Amino acid sequence: MKRLLLFLLAVGATVLAPSVRAADDIFDFEVLRYQAKMLANRPYALPPPVPDWLLKLSYDQHRLIQFNAGRSLWRREALPFQVQFFHPGYIFNRQVRVNTVERRHVRPVPFDRDFFNYDTLQVGALPANMGFAGVRLLYPLNHPGDELGVFLGASYFRFLCERAFYGLSARGLALNTGVSGPEEFPVFTEFWIERPTEDAKVLTVYALLDSPSATGAFRFVITPGADTVMHVRTAIYFRADVGVVGMAPLTSMFWRGENAPLPTQDFRPEVHDSDGLQLFTGSGEWLWRPLRAVRAPHVAMFGDENPRGFGLMQRDRNFENYQDLEAHYHLRPSAWVEPVGNWGRGAVRLLELPTENEFNDNIVACWVPEKLPPHGEALLLEYRLHWCLDQFRPPAGLVIGTRHGHSPNETGLERFVVDFDGTYLSNQRADPAIEPVLTVGEGAKLVHSALHKNIYNGSWRVSFALQPDGTGRPVELRCFLRKPPHVLTETWSYLWQP
Repeated sequence: MKRLLLFLLAVGATVLAPSVRAADDIFDFEVLRYQAKMLANRPYALPPPVPDWLLKLSYDQHRLIQFNAGRSLWRREALPFQVQFFHPGYIFNRQVRVNTVERRHVRPVPFDRDFFNYDTLQVGALPANMGFAGVRLLYPLNHPGDELGVFLGASYFRFLCERAFYGLSARGLALNTGVSGPEEFPVFTEFWIERPTEDAKVLTVYALLDSPSATGAFRFVITPGADTVMHVRTAIYFRADVGVVGMAPLTSMFWRGENAPLPTQDFRPEVHDSDGLQLFTGSGEWLWRPLRAVRAPHVAMFGDENPRGFGLMQRDRNFENYQDLEAHYHLRPSAWVEPVGNWGRGAVRLLELPTENEFNDNIVACWVPEKLPPHGEALLLEYRLHWCLDQFRPPAGLVIGTRHGHSPNETGLERFVVDFDGTYLSNQRADPAIEPVLTVGEGAKLVHSALHKNIYNGSWRVSFALQPDGTGRPVELRCFLRKPPHVLTETWSYLWQP
């Protein structure tokens, strides 16, 4: 939880816009969309401040403020979905309004000091109209009272599926991520949560987003399970021109994996929330891009038209490869974005940042549309966001390992090893008709390569050696297996920096 708090800096400012509040008003997504459009036509305004004494709290002091579980929304009615609230303070310097919706009628949930236990903190003045920092949703995923997910900090949210532990996050919108100049962090300023029925399996949440450059309306229809699915519908309106607009953004952490050197004084072989970017392109190609420990920020763009899916995935589920009984990295969920309808032309954008520890999220993946609508018109997008452990894999063979090092017998050469697996491949004996298709970009030349059937686990291993040309240029690498005329695996895509 500490890494989430350190990362979800509620930077940027937003306005707590007037909202649909009267009990007689009718509320739905179109009402919220109109509100976002009207908000975009007004100058951006700063929100009312959080009391200064709350902002001066340390991490440990803020953690002393605990929500009183007995005051969970809909607890007394024993409804399957319940709601708790986060208290402003520490880095959470933006106030969030929360409302419930029943039969399309809105009722505000006012801040109540009795919602919280302050332990030994000396509590200062609390404005009567103060909002919350965010919301926590409960649902019996595995046991009664389990957490399902949280909306907390800027437009960040993260959810769980059955058996999973919190890992990567999603966002409503990413603006100017990984470009020169400051990144802009839009903020969810208000939520509307539909009251569930006594036997509800689905919860609907609406959110209003605001920032200096954009506003937005969001609807999340959340279905918990082994694959927790959020059906997301959004309409974004722009106040100003933006350099990079990232839709359906995912944010994760990669410190090191099997393709990175093992640091000294750490007993854990791998530390990451996600180990690769998986893409299912509009043309039908499956692609796997292993994440890397980088020395400098790097952006990769994967151009596409009407993509079928992309996500930051945690493929490696073997505890032995992590050895962490506290962080449970082997049970961190993957997040898979499944577009609904045609998204048109654009690119999946992968940003990798350096990090010195596991407490900073340093990976961002998002969809960047090729064209944006003019001011006053909506950028409409719809998708299903899956939080899962192992539900999304290519139907053919897949990459299960990427390793890189030096050959002790070949001075000056770089050695790579890529392992492929899959039902068909594991059932095949060594077959000379199966061959690797290997592409080496500018900056190095291929010296030799080989393909071997792994008799110990049934996988297939491609090993190859490269000779760098001495320029230090990054080298794009691609590899897949085929048995002509059939392609047997997804495409391994990797950037090697000499």
